[in-house]
Amino acid sequence: MKSRWISWWLCVAVPGSTCLAADHLNVLFITVDDMNRDSVGVYGSKVPGTTPNIDRLAFEGLRFEHAHVTVAICQPTRAVWMTGRYPHNSGALGFDEIRAGVPTLPETLRRNGFHTGILGKTDHVVPSRKNAFEYRRQREEMLYGRSPDLYGQFVAEFLREARRSDRPFFLMVNTDDPHRPFDTRTPAAERSIFEVDPATNDKTAWYGAEFPAPSRIYQPEEIVVPGFLPDLPEIREEIARYYSSVRRADDIVGRVLDELRAAGLADDTLVMLKSDHGISMPFAKTNVWRHSTLTPWIVRWPGVIGPGRNDSEHLVSGVDFAPTVLDIVGIDAMPGMDGRSFLPVLKGEKQDGREFVYTQINTLITGASHTMRSIQGKRFGLIWNAWSDGTTVFRNESTKGLTWNAMVSAAESDPAVAARVKHFQYRVPLEFYDYEQDPDALDNRIRDPQLREVIGDYAQRLGEFMRSTGDFALSDYEGLSEVP
Repeated sequence: MKSRWISWWLCVAVPGSTCLAADHLNVLFITVDDMNRDSVGVYGSKVPGTTPNIDRLAFEGLRFEHAHVTVAICQPTRAVWMTGRYPHNSGALGFDEIRAGVPTLPETLRRNGFHTGILGKTDHVVPSRKNAFEYRRQREEMLYGRSPDLYGQFVAEFLREARRSDRPFFLMVNTDDPHRPFDTRTPAAERSIFEVDPATNDKTAWYGAEFPAPSRIYQPEEIVVPGFLPDLPEIREEIARYYSSVRRADDIVGRVLDELRAAGLADDTLVMLKSDHGISMPFAKTNVWRHSTLTPWIVRWPGVIGPGRNDSEHLVSGVDFAPTVLDIVGIDAMPGMDGRSFLPVLKGEKQDGREFVYTQINTLITGASHTMRSIQGKRFGLIWNAWSDGTTVFRNESTKGLTWNAMVSAAESDPAVAARVKHFQYRVPLEFYDYEQDPDALDNRIRDPQLREVIGDYAQRLGEFMRSTGDFALSDYEGLSEVP
């Protein structure tokens, strides 16, 4: 293992060397929950004023245009971040514990002298490793992850602890916004009411919770419905609620960054911000379309990354997060990691081998198995739905809201909506999309003779990826008669 003491000695002995990364650089990792990339202003949001604080962070550093998560589900995607392994190599296929013996990022950082902390989502971030974080606050302590003031209070508390410890810190701040339940208030309302049974223990059952109002509340006429959904009145209503929740997530981000500046630590802290996956709507979360896994990824690193950078060349993935953080702070890579560091990209260099990302779904929160695999480049994407057999029906969290119910009702009289409902529920074994021409994945081109060669290339690459990572689903994939 690289010694931080050796790194410190080199910084002293070699004048002019870059020492922040090797010695006393802090790391602040901010995650927002269930937020589409195109909900962010700097990523081209068509709805005005959604994310002023996130936009400011992006202008101060680097934003990736082609950044994905590995799994578009809350807990397993965080397991990927914390291990640098694909789910089939960590054991965390769904809402499972990371296998005993698999090292994790916070534990590794703590053993190497970091003061570690986490705010929110503690039940989703290495929940079986109780000593990974020295400082922790549950989502319930911050009004279920929705109070900017409480996030600010606890960030300030953690930073005081970190200063007293005289150690670099790793702090992971996880908001619950814009996860369901969305904010349902109107501008005249004073509180947000969720009409569900308060006696249940379901995470969406917060009846009468007095969540703070977002700094801006959106109305249906202000929003733009995502292209993968039909534009129906009920859907406009729910998307407006979502955008109000996006704004509150941004309020939290702003407060967290304010506390970092107030503590005088902004210049010594690497900040990364990412969404854990796409919006909790049909055709996004818990799937492997591009809008399921393509999320904001913003990096601010004072003294290393200049302001206003935009990387549109490299494809990076959630599996690369842990390797990159360890590389930045000068700690040896954890054994068994599948991802690799993109530190060269942060330094402004070109890095080969970043033309594709590999994404997947395994088991849902219900425990149901819905194996999906995808390989995506900048333009094209191939999807394999191993579970699609013509009879199995797909359901997830997003089929419980206004949007899905509106689609089911509209399907009774609208053939186009009926076709979308059917596709969501039953899928087909193979899908191929030209995301450059069809960003909403509305036209499956798997049988397009003009794309036969590129489809065959993607199919081969997906098989090679599965083979190289020891994916348990490989034999089923190789047995497909339809693979080009």
